[in-house]
This record gives sequence, structure tokens and C-alpha cells, in this order.
Amino acid sequence: MRVHLGSDHAGFELKQQLGRWLADNGYEVVDHGPVTYDPDDDYPPYCLRAGEAVVGEPGSLGIVLGGSGNGEQIAANKVPGVRAALAWSEETARLARQHNDANVLAIGARMHTPDEATHFVKAYLTTGFSAEERHARRIAMLAAYEKTGVVPALPG
Repeated sequence: MRVHLGSDHAGFELKQQLGRWLADNGYEVVDHGPVTYDPDDDYPPYCLRAGEAVVGEPGSLGIVLGGSGNGEQIAANKVPGVRAALAWSEETARLARQHNDANVLAIGARMHTPDEATHFVKAYLTTGFSAEERHARRIAMLAAYEKTGVVPALPG
């Protein structure tokens, strides 16, 4: 499986570590940058590129990293077709895939140790979408809104 990575300066070191872990575990890694540490860089160019690559390559997944992971998740979610989720535990990483079919995972490098982040990534990558009707229905509603701009009707 191909995994697209993007970060900013705050997530740079963790991105490098996770990239090595992914490669060592048989994943094909595509690093969308940054390629060098720059304390003044901005996350949008890297996270948007990672998100676009995931959408452009069905079956691939993405991981975006920053200080908190919040901005990186927001940036990735601006790409039509991205469903980025912020993980702060193995359970949230697993549920992102299982219930939300998240195709991008965001992690805050300043919030977690590299070991914790690696466990989040492993849980995310080894969990599939449950495809339960209620989850599929909700994802379809969001996809339809993204395409049309029409808010789903209220029940009843």
C-alpha cells in the first residue's frame, strides 16, 4: 500500500521517523515534504499535496503531521474527497478507518511520543472500513454535500 506523507517543521522529525517505519514494514512511502527542516515553513502546501495524492490514487492512504495536527487535518480536509481524522489514541485512529473510512490521518507531533504515534499509524493502516450501512450512509451524505453543496434533509 502507498502512504502519502506531509508535514510542517513541527512534524518534520516525526514524519522522517514514521517514513522509515513505514518503509521497514513494507509500505510504499511518498513524502510530499518538507524535505529539509525549516522552522518558518507552512503546512498547507505539504498537506494539500498529500491529500490530493490520496484522492488521485484510490487505495492509498495519507498521514499529515504538525505540532497539534489540527491545522494539518483542516488543510487536508479542504481537498475534495479527503476524509482526514485527528488521532490522539490508538482507538481514535482505528475508529477513523472503521467508522469514517478516513483516508488521511492527522497526528500532533508535539502531543505524542514517536512510539505512540507509530502505534496510531499501525492501528490506522491495519483497520478496514466496517462498511456498516449507518457508516456508509453518513459518508455518502458528506460526499453528496461536498459535490452539490446541498445540506442533507433532516430526518422525519
